[in-house]
Amino acid sequence: MSLSIIIPMLNESAALPRTLSELRQDAETVEVILVDGGSQDDSVALAQRAGVKVISSAPGRAKQMNAGAAAASGDKLLFLHADTRLPPEAGQLISAALARHYWGRFDVTISGHHPMLAVIGSMMNQRSRFTGIATGDQAMFVRRSTFETVGGFPEQPLMEDIELSKRLKRLGSPACLPQKVVTSGRRWEQRGLWRTILLMWRLRFAYWRGASPEQLARAYR
Repeated sequence: MSLSIIIPMLNESAALPRTLSELRQDAETVEVILVDGGSQDDSVALAQRAGVKVISSAPGRAKQMNAGAAAASGDKLLFLHADTRLPPEAGQLISAALARHYWGRFDVTISGHHPMLAVIGSMMNQRSRFTGIATGDQAMFVRRSTFETVGGFPEQPLMEDIELSKRLKRLGSPACLPQKVVTSGRRWEQRGLWRTILLMWRLRFAYWRGASPEQLARAYR
């Protein structure tokens, strides 16, 4: 099975150099596709200089990831945030997991200065194991045929990862890999840690109660 790594980006010039440097080590065995949603910084130039495939899409993480999947040649797909780094041997871990499961995700650890970020990461991992729901921070991966069967990411402005997880759960439980991806804690640190935690729980509860993704996206912004 061949692996395509799909990275949606929008003004990610600060995070891209480290991410691309690490991915370049596996360039002979994986395909890397960056999907730009209209960056106004140096993101596209950085990606092109790194020698990876860059395509353009309408903005919106779900739209960008679906565009990347359509352009990918691999028969397994990994959706990676631009500020998230993979563990060693990620490709082999994914191949082994998808031999037994339709889809899966990694555990996550959150980088940053606040000591609570480690607790948040641990809670995310435990919640995911309990619910069978994965988030984009956990680097979701899936067989290409399965991704196409469920119709890809729903093109909604928020909670697209939650909705895709629900669709995939109908086919089988996820492979919950204990190896950790490292994702940036900038969202929590910039917005305020406790404020962000409360906001995300409120939005998830509202989504569970039936609120539209458009309403939730306005609240998130």
